[in-house]
Amino acid sequence: MALEVNGKIIETDEEGFLVNLDDWNEDVPAAMAALDGFELKDDHEGLIDFFREYFEEHQTHPTMHQLCKEIGGCIGETHQNHKALGKHLYKIFNCAQCDPVAELCKLSGLPKPLPDGQ
Repeated sequence: MALEVNGKIIETDEEGFLVNLDDWNEDVPAAMAALDGFELKDDHEGLIDFFREYFEEHQTHPTMHQLCKEIGGCIGETHQNHKALGKHLYKIFNCAQCDPVAELCKLSGLPKPLPDGQ
């Protein structure tokens, strides 16, 4: 598959992840979202920034638990609010069956997460 961003063709795999991670730029997430039928909001953009920074520091993406803990910890959330944050992530990606962490990895130009246990 391919994605056109600012006149440049960017190759993606069959699930929409970048083939060459160096092709990512700040305009890529909006193009990916449009292809998936949604528009990026401030929530998405903040999470994309968080994922890119986390990956740069840890050389891996955060798990859903780490994401909720890190984001919640930054704003003093309680454990109960961590659950609410998890629900919110599913809501902003409009997916009951999808994985928000995988979606955020894709939008952030990060490698596709491996299935649990691999």
